[in-house]
Amino acid sequence: MTTSPTAPAGATGTLAHPLVRIEGVSRRFGDVVALDEVSLEIAENEFFALLGPSGCGKTTLLRVLAGFEQPDSGRVLLGEDDLLGSPPNRRPVNLMFQSYALFPHMSVERNIAYGLEREGRPKAEIRHRVDEVLVTVGLSGLAKRRPSQLSGGQCQRVALARAIVKRPRLLLLDEPLSALDRKVRAEMQLELKRLQHEVGITFVVVTHDQEEAMSMADRIAVMADGRVQQIAAPIDLYQRPVNFFVADFIGTSNVFTGVAAEGGLRVGDRVLPGRAVNGPVTGPARLVVRPEDTTLVEESQSLVSGRVLETQFYGGVSTVAIVVEGLSEPLLHTRPGVPEAHRDAIVHLAWDPDKAVLLEGTS
Repeated sequence: MTTSPTAPAGATGTLAHPLVRIEGVSRRFGDVVALDEVSLEIAENEFFALLGPSGCGKTTLLRVLAGFEQPDSGRVLLGEDDLLGSPPNRRPVNLMFQSYALFPHMSVERNIAYGLEREGRPKAEIRHRVDEVLVTVGLSGLAKRRPSQLSGGQCQRVALARAIVKRPRLLLLDEPLSALDRKVRAEMQLELKRLQHEVGITFVVVTHDQEEAMSMADRIAVMADGRVQQIAAPIDLYQRPVNFFVADFIGTSNVFTGVAAEGGLRVGDRVLPGRAVNGPVTGPARLVVRPEDTTLVEESQSLVSGRVLETQFYGGVSTVAIVVEGLSEPLLHTRPGVPEAHRDAIVHLAWDPDKAVLLEGTS
């Protein structure tokens, strides 16, 4: 099993011995800036995610790595080799497409073997490597079937097997699970993580699904408007966002707007407690409190109060939506088990100041 690299949270995520170095990469399409001076590093045997909304530049960056897009400026290094000087078919990089792009007239084993056959590998080597990867992805008994005879999850495994059988140093995955239903997608998230450790290849996945990135990746680069907003491990992104975009994009948040004050955020005549995790905050600011970090308390201990709008029970977890004066959206409180309050009840909430994050700016 490989060891996940560690790196401090930040905008660039510098590593001691990176496999991939992207340095100041920019790409324009007319007046549209798809990538704006993007710099980041990816470690060997790391599962790295590019996460962001549509149009943030993550797919363009993936295409630059694959060789299907040439940047206007910047460098891309794999080890000490300049990737930009090599065409796609000469790079030790493989791309697994969102659509899987399987050949419908070929069997599973022929689909997997196709790339090796094109390289002119000996038949005995091809047979051995195909058999080996079929075992790895759990498809040994389906080698003779065609794609039309497989489920969505099985087709995804075939596409992954075809990509890793060539033993690339870097495997790129473009929204690899988007075509699967929710249950199969959850199963394949675990499977992808297992396979990545087992085959020892660096994976870079592009996704707009935060749950997908958080469940699989060692580190995540959150992107917006062609720029990297933050690179960090999932827990650090959630607990120590560097700006409001990251805090709002990752997970669910309760947001209070006001002015930074000693010990937290001043809203009207009171100060809601919280802490700045990225240096001093002054002037207009936001306080971000995660729903699971709120607690229902007695009125004497209350930081905010409101009326219960609705309760929802999801089996293991319940959510209470609370209307609080001055907030444009209901405040959310989650807890394990059944709801503690009922509709129209007046409730009082508090939170640990160390778990509320104070962020600069309100726009």
